[in-house]
Amino acid sequence: MSYEARVRELGLEIPAPAKPVAAYVPTVLHGGLLYVSGQLPSVSGQVQWKGKVGKDVTPEDGYKAARLCALNALGAVRAELGSLDRVARVLRVGGFVNSAPGFTGQPGVINGASELLGEVFGEAGKHARAAVASPELPLDAAVEVEFLFAVQ
Repeated sequence: MSYEARVRELGLEIPAPAKPVAAYVPTVLHGGLLYVSGQLPSVSGQVQWKGKVGKDVTPEDGYKAARLCALNALGAVRAELGSLDRVARVLRVGGFVNSAPGFTGQPGVINGASELLGEVFGEAGKHARAAVASPELPLDAAVEVEFLFAVQ
């Protein structure tokens, strides 16, 4: 089954890529690698979860935020490649969690992105990862996630 068909089977809505909020591009394709800039949990340019996970945002909502970041990344991938079917492998996910002091559940939050990639790409969705605490994130987002894909 193609990845595009899998997305339809899962009933996922992949958005068009968001416009950059600073001096960068959403993706860079080079040498068979597609780098996707950090994605925020936004819909139509509006951040959906703001504040610190463990204080203002529950870990469960942080998970949902990371999942939305992954959906936004897939929108950027589709815009760059024309189809998710050109993805050969998810190589790396870098997750940043706007964390309240003492909050140590960053891996569980970033699982929202990792598990979505597994649902869509199966074995090819298994990846290396970092899940780290951040004292602040752009636009007060609860989560930001960046991605690296191998492409065909």
